[in-house]
Amino acid sequence: MKRWSIGEVSRQRNLSKRTLRYYDQIKLLTPSFKDEYGRRFYSEEDLFKLEKIIILKSLSLSLEDIHHLLDKLSYKQILISHFNYLQEQLSKLQTSIANTTSLINMIDLKKDLSWEHITELVQLSQSKPKKWIDYFQDDEQFFLEQTIPSLSHNDEITHQYILLLKQIEYYINQGIQAESIQGIQIAKKLIELSEVTFQGDDDLIDKFWEVRKLPAQETGLFPISKDVLEFVERCISYTTSEQLGN
Repeated sequence: MKRWSIGEVSRQRNLSKRTLRYYDQIKLLTPSFKDEYGRRFYSEEDLFKLEKIIILKSLSLSLEDIHHLLDKLSYKQILISHFNYLQEQLSKLQTSIANTTSLINMIDLKKDLSWEHITELVQLSQSKPKKWIDYFQDDEQFFLEQTIPSLSHNDEITHQYILLLKQIEYYINQGIQAESIQGIQIAKKLIELSEVTFQGDDDLIDKFWEVRKLPAQETGLFPISKDVLEFVERCISYTTSEQLGN
């Protein structure tokens, strides 16, 4: 039967000898064997117990709590709890990554982004009673979640939409009309991107656009001004009618 010395366990698990001796002192983990010279050795069962201690510590439990739980939970139960903990941490990390990506994209979209605007967006993301995706059927939801651009995404389609929004805001500030050559160019690009995004499903495009026009407080979508939404509707309507006329 293999046995491990304190030094061997210390090296293999990157734990200090002082920590292992302290666990022995408080009777949390005591080596099962002692040789004729008084040296202590851990059994494999001891080391499984040590693994349980390490995992429970990673869950921010105190040594006192670990002491109470150690013999009541199996190694598998502790592994499952650790798995659930890691899943929760992963979810938080993914949310943080998405929020950070959103802020990066918002800075690209609005160079003069104010603290008040960021606060509004943060509050919106934290307390929205209904998400935009809830306005669609289950099969539509799955499709849209995979394809709709989001500020939390870092893909080429999202960046193209951001660029178009910035151009529209610039044209509005410069007094350029939606029915102008620039407006027609915007419309053609939006139509092209929509075809890619919605894979040619015109009904779904129309349905999403109606949701897009609802207040951001209701949908949780990134707020777009009424001026921008009106510009988009006008330039697309004008461009579509011109194409039909030709």
